[in-house]
Amino acid sequence: GFRVFVPLFIASMAIHTGLIVPTAEFAWLGSVPAMVTFGVATGLEIAAYYIPWLDHSLDTLASPAAVVAGSIVAASFVSDMDPFFKWTLAIIAGGGLAGTVQALSVAVRGVSFSLTGGLANPAVATAELGGAVAASALAVFAPWMAVFGVIAVLLILATMWSRRRRVAE
Repeated sequence: GFRVFVPLFIASMAIHTGLIVPTAEFAWLGSVPAMVTFGVATGLEIAAYYIPWLDHSLDTLASPAAVVAGSIVAASFVSDMDPFFKWTLAIIAGGGLAGTVQALSVAVRGVSFSLTGGLANPAVATAELGGAVAASALAVFAPWMAVFGVIAVLLILATMWSRRRRVAE
């Protein structure tokens, strides 16, 4: 959700190096062409989010793409399950979580832009990148910690947003 290509790139590297094993139909994620493509896309995505007007434009594409990427990454590790249940779980768990994080990220960036005219956007972009790398690395090395970490961050952000709304009213 923080970034579309960071999780795919990290998953690709982890599969390529044998740290994680995907299901057979997603083994292509660890191929050299996939890894290079995700690496280039990650670099371009990171750079683009440091340009204030471009980051808002990218959100138009990134929001649905985050749901798709989250679903693909989640489905790539679910095995021995009926395809209907596999994709239902992947869409709800992977896509739903990525979509929620992306929506919160868009909201934070919008508030940042409206309060600072875009001057704080590089700080927000750096925090989002750090969150994306940390969550993706945790997903590889400690999957349950990644899930709990993302849920904790979502709860903290929701609480902060709720308190801010009450104060504004």
